[in-house]
Amino acid sequence: MNTSVVFDAREAEAVAATPRAARERIADDKAMLRAAAEMARDYAAHKPWIYWSDLLASVVVGYAALFIAVTARGWALGLAAGLVSALAIYRAVSFIHEISHMKTGAVPGFRLGWNLLVGIPLIIPSFMYEDVHVHHHARMKYGTIEDPEYLPLALMKPWSLPLFVVLAALAPIGLLLRYGVLAPLSMVFPPLRKAVIERYSGLVINPAYRRRMPTGRFRSEWLAMEAGACIWSIALIALVATGIIPLKAFVIALAIVSVATVINQVRTLVAHLWENEGEAMTVTAQYLDSVNVPPPALLPALWAPVGLRYHALHHLLPSVPYHNLGAAHRRITATLEAGSPYHKASYAGLPGLVGQLARSTMMKR
Repeated sequence: MNTSVVFDAREAEAVAATPRAARERIADDKAMLRAAAEMARDYAAHKPWIYWSDLLASVVVGYAALFIAVTARGWALGLAAGLVSALAIYRAVSFIHEISHMKTGAVPGFRLGWNLLVGIPLIIPSFMYEDVHVHHHARMKYGTIEDPEYLPLALMKPWSLPLFVVLAALAPIGLLLRYGVLAPLSMVFPPLRKAVIERYSGLVINPAYRRRMPTGRFRSEWLAMEAGACIWSIALIALVATGIIPLKAFVIALAIVSVATVINQVRTLVAHLWENEGEAMTVTAQYLDSVNVPPPALLPALWAPVGLRYHALHHLLPSVPYHNLGAAHRRITATLEAGSPYHKASYAGLPGLVGQLARSTMMKR
């Protein structure tokens, strides 16, 4: 899950359109792909009880800690509760990624339940990721200008990285304005509606990406979710404006959600190596451009929850539910020889990955 950020589209397109001469095309490793296909069959079943218990626990902890943070009299308790709330809310929101891959009926009622418990209250309905994230997994779109979730960050200016993270802190305000102001206005002004759908209805990082107009049943579901988020956003604005919700409490809640979006954006920084310059890549090349942070590291369970610590493996096995990725990783690791490309996508932790990315931006192209 990525937050919308704004970069100079001309720079992104220029980098994407200029292939690096020194870059070699990586051939697909058939042994690795066969092993992944086997794991996809063995670990494809979703376990509803895991999804529901994990989501409900995250929601209860997140909202309870949010209440404590807002009402706490001491700053230490408020700060601790705020951090717990941000991490739990982040975990709950991360299920939007699972929903985007989930087949109808795999976990009955989960999509509706998630939207009612998380999507609408946090103003991030699931349609913001559905029918968008799939393009990030498309064989011929990954890493190209048509990928909504890819920028060649390793090849961009050094200031791009801090800007990428800082802008994420503004995402909650942007979502509130999108649903509380732009959504109702766009129903009256058709040209604005087109812009809202194309540019402000997806969790993307590629500024050149334009979303398609929804059709069929998905359009009806989109409108229902959008209406719910719109009503809730207008109600929040009205409650704060009239003083029913104290401004201080609202600002604290907004700050906590901002912390969650910043954590996600930092996680996004290390989800890939971001070294592709726009050309189509083989599946193996896409895997090697992605990142696993498996155990024994413990902190990735917090900053890359709901299976996101196995992001490279997820690109090999997009249909495998998050609760099976760890087992799949262990089996593939034991099955493939030491020289397999599979082992090259595993990294020790966050600091080294951020440092590697920062160094790449400072190298002359």
